Amino acid sequence: MVKLVHLHYSPSFHLQPLNSLKTNQKSRSAAAIPSKQLSLAPSFCSCCGRRHFIEAATAVLLPISPSKSNASTSQSDHYLDLLNRIHPPRPDWYEEFYASVMDTSMKPYEAKIAGYKSQLLEKLKGKAKRVLEIGIGTGPNLEYYAGDNEVQVFGLDPNKKMEKYARAAATAVGLPSKNFHFIEAVAEAVPLDDSSVDAVVGTLVLCSVQDVNMALKEVKRVLKPGGLFLFIEHVAAEVL
Repeated sequence: MVKLVHLHYSPSFHLQPLNSLKTNQKSRSAAAIPSKQLSLAPSFCSCCGRRHFIEAATAVLLPISPSKSNASTSQSDHYLDLLNRIHPPRPDWYEEFYASVMDTSMKPYEAKIAGYKSQLLEKLKGKAKRVLEIGIGTGPNLEYYAGDNEVQVFGLDPNKKMEKYARAAATAVGLPSKNFHFIEAVAEAVPLDDSSVDAVVGTLVLCSVQDVNMALKEVKRVLKPGGLFLFIEHVAAEVL
């Protein structure tokens, strides 16, 4: 059984088995599950707004390279093929600009939501030794769960230029360099073994994932039995 702990942007806490939820990105309302209501500002997704603005502003300056096809059926080629199809290769300057802007522009949002992140992610302390964070970005969540020298963090992001910012964030909270592993990949194809992590973390990620159901299946696959999926989202889940 996989435990699901969710800070919804409506907002609310949800604790449901992962296989009982079906995602629905079009809905903004909370799923019909008993929940503890919290007051959270802002009520809009500042992250998505900035992300889409940055992408639109930079995409018009230089065409994005076409994705590469890959006919191999190996696991490695499978996740690389999905990475290239979902996140086509972009110029280095684009990826670096995007990463640097995200690193600076999200600070006001991070300050506002710090208390809620702390409340949610503290559940990992002393309980999870291997943590996968999908959409780790510049690493703003690391301060809440990665201060333990025994924790192994696998930070997944399709933008390779996020790595230096995420590593700097890991170093700042005292996580040894050998305990931080940056993975250039998408959430729909995670290059980790089945049942290999104790917890998965994701904050404001599912709104930018191309195939949410596929991403959630990957989360369930890599989690150990009884593992935790902790996330903060503003997309609703449909209860079956």
